[in-house]
Amino acid sequence: MKIESFQSGKLRQQYQYKSFYPAPINQEWSWEGARISTLLERTSKALGDTHSSGSIHPCQ
Repeated sequence: MKIESFQSGKLRQQYQYKSFYPAPINQEWSWEGARISTLLERTSKALGDTHSSGSIHPCQ
């Protein structure tokens, strides 16, 4: 599924109220924009930096 066309879910009318039905996310994703790749690379690096700083909890 292309991430650019993903919709998180749909609202459905149920009697006097609406409910939200989320879309499944357990599928293979693809994207064409370079911006998403850049953001994923930055996120991966930030997570790696956090992980390499050790297992000390910041509140201790």
